[in-house]
Amino acid sequence: MEPPSQRGACPTVTNTADHLSLIVTSEAPSAIGPYSQGIVYGDLVFTAGQIPLDPESMTIVDGGIEEQAERVMANLAGVVTAAGSSLSQVIKTTCFLADLADFPTFNAVYARWFGDHKPARSTVQVAKLPLGVLVEVECIARRAE
Repeated sequence: MEPPSQRGACPTVTNTADHLSLIVTSEAPSAIGPYSQGIVYGDLVFTAGQIPLDPESMTIVDGGIEEQAERVMANLAGVVTAAGSSLSQVIKTTCFLADLADFPTFNAVYARWFGDHKPARSTVQVAKLPLGVLVEVECIARRAE
């Protein structure tokens, strides 16, 4: 049996009451695997984990945790904005760090991007991230009204 993506699946999947819509934007890297940049379901936005890939070159940004975190947050903002939301509407983030020793620097970048808004957050150290990056962030947001 072929995977659903090979059986003529379309970008919008109709459900009985609501529908799932794929988020596609050039403001964040295109998916590097069998997933989407994000999904809108009703008034909720679910993003894929964003890593520090430059959307134009599809290469990892130069630098350490600060530069990587800046790119990740820009990518995350790009996806939620394309979905009709904003970082001020983020409900929850999940942050993955290759090394929790990088947390203070990551946290400073994260705080700058969110400003006074303080979404719920989980931050964990993981054994390895895609392409050997130092940070990845995903979120759930509410669509702006």
